[in-house]
Amino acid sequence: MPTHPQSGSSTPPEGARGGRTTLSEVAALAGVSVSTASLAFSGSGPIADATRERVLAAATELGYTGPSPLGRQLRSGRSGIVGVVIGDHVSRSFRDPVSIKVLDGLVSELGTHGVGVLLVPAVPSDGAADPLVASAAMDVGVLVWGARREDPTHDALVRRGIPVVIGEGTAKPGAPVVGLEDRRGAADLGRHLRELGHERVAVVALPVAFPERTGLADADRLADVEKTPTRNRLEGLADAGIRPVAVWETEASLVEHGHAAGRALLDVPPAERPTAIVAQSDLLAAGVLLAARELEIDVPGELSVAGFDGVDLPWLGADVQLTSVRQPFEQKGAALGRAALQLVAGEDVEDVLLPVELVVGTTTGPAPR
Repeated sequence: MPTHPQSGSSTPPEGARGGRTTLSEVAALAGVSVSTASLAFSGSGPIADATRERVLAAATELGYTGPSPLGRQLRSGRSGIVGVVIGDHVSRSFRDPVSIKVLDGLVSELGTHGVGVLLVPAVPSDGAADPLVASAAMDVGVLVWGARREDPTHDALVRRGIPVVIGEGTAKPGAPVVGLEDRRGAADLGRHLRELGHERVAVVALPVAFPERTGLADADRLADVEKTPTRNRLEGLADAGIRPVAVWETEASLVEHGHAAGRALLDVPPAERPTAIVAQSDLLAAGVLLAARELEIDVPGELSVAGFDGVDLPWLGADVQLTSVRQPFEQKGAALGRAALQLVAGEDVEDVLLPVELVVGTTTGPAPR
């Protein structure tokens, strides 16, 4: 092992000559044992302030920035990483403002505690978990958009002994759930439409499960599949006395999928059209509005359109304010992050249910006669 000159020598230290400086070299320069130098960096343990300062001064001289993160991980048995399962293709997730805002709240909460994030698409096509779920280092898995009854991603994490946080969806034993009062929000929206006289209401639904599917679906089937946002919001409309005349199940929650649904539901004889369409996301609702414009259907004179999320959609026009159920995106992400941190710390974690709010805009009006 090389020896190092004392401070003030004209010979450059080992770290300055190239290669990574080690803690042993810092300890030798400071004249302390390696264990004492380690305590100086940990910020804990029985070590005098003067000794800690001497070690840190030696580290500065040698260009040593601290113990290896990998070494810390090996000693602690933790990776310092939270696996965030977005459950969709990355390209889709980063086109969705809801996904971006939830992830922003989640990453911000974890970042303040020095915890990193691994994004896992986890789009099962053959009933198996994504390889990252089965092998990547992580301390906690966060299923941002929920779990299903038969969920290979959740099951793979549990087999590895990795605790799980669920964002909405079906509850699992031992996994805290961060959810929304979306059923109540949908009921508030349903009552709003009923008060406006709407009886022919169609729904553009969020994707329910894999494999991907699209097109007309049976409302009873979707409301009974499992505990999902789709089911909660259909049940909320039912609470308000609304039974949809048609439900269109989408492949993804993007504008083009809402547009396709809108064309299918509206490009029919006027007597067969719904007088209101409830889309289960604002991007889907925006697509419906674009379809109505193409078909020269007046909103809200001939058709009312509502969404769910409360995102900004300025490109629809300055005079268009979508009626929507607003959800707290960043707060949801932060709550997922806090739950993950509590699990890492070995604490008991309670479920969280976040409130939503109906915001009436310019896209809903009295039912046409």
